[in-house]
Amino acid sequence: MTVDTANNAKQVVDTALAKIGDLATLPEVTIKIIEIVEDAKSTARDLHDVIKNDPALSVKVLKVVNSAFYGLPGQVASVDRAIILLGLSAIKNIAIAASIARLFKGKRISEEFSASDLWRHSVAVAVAARSLAKCSPHPGMTDEIFVAGLIHDIGTLVERQTYPDEFADVINKCHGSDINFLECERELIGADHQAFGVGLTTKWKFPRHLRAAVGFHHNPESLSVELRNMATLIQVADIMSCQEKVGFYLSAQGGEITPAMLESLAITQEQCDEVREGLPEQLADAEATLGG
Repeated sequence: MTVDTANNAKQVVDTALAKIGDLATLPEVTIKIIEIVEDAKSTARDLHDVIKNDPALSVKVLKVVNSAFYGLPGQVASVDRAIILLGLSAIKNIAIAASIARLFKGKRISEEFSASDLWRHSVAVAVAARSLAKCSPHPGMTDEIFVAGLIHDIGTLVERQTYPDEFADVINKCHGSDINFLECERELIGADHQAFGVGLTTKWKFPRHLRAAVGFHHNPESLSVELRNMATLIQVADIMSCQEKVGFYLSAQGGEITPAMLESLAITQEQCDEVREGLPEQLADAEATLGG
């Protein structure tokens, strides 16, 4: 990408973010939760004091904590107990997931795309990435990987809202062809969904590794070693979900999970195949828990 092209893409993204209104705004409680968890001086009590003032979020947290998703041995009846059992970061991730789900609304813009199609794909990528992370010996990869999967294509929602005609053209052009989705986005819109996603998650003040996964899940090799693993997990899960045609699958259609990708994650082909086989059941559990 040339400097001029990059500058043009940034201008396209900035213009879009200035126009998207409600989509650009996370609930205040979610922003507060992210700030608390990112502050090393915060305590479980600080987090509980915020969540208890939002009954809907409290209910969602307890629903997720008591679901098959976490598989805890006994029922958890209080947010306080949930925070103690799962930790601040896990509760933050549940709050983000609950906030994100509401954004995937809206009418179908073509036979090949609706927000609910994208939500189903995003949940599939989230559960596949989480399962893959459990197979990998790399430390610290399972904690936020589910949220990274949920938000990896969030930039697509920005495109749909701010460039609906151009985005519909991208979908129509890519459907039933081998045209690269990102290249088509850049050609017809001026930037791809990764760029829109980075812009939005930066506006939301999301942690750096989540922004990196959103912005580089199609090309994680461009990232530093520190940030590359999570983005590669999302890349593998994204390709897998698109190969299985779960929800909206055009963004990584034609992608291949290469031995080099799995090797970088220290995951075997057999483990990858097991994750693929378990995807329908895991997806059903996650959809039932998160709604959408």
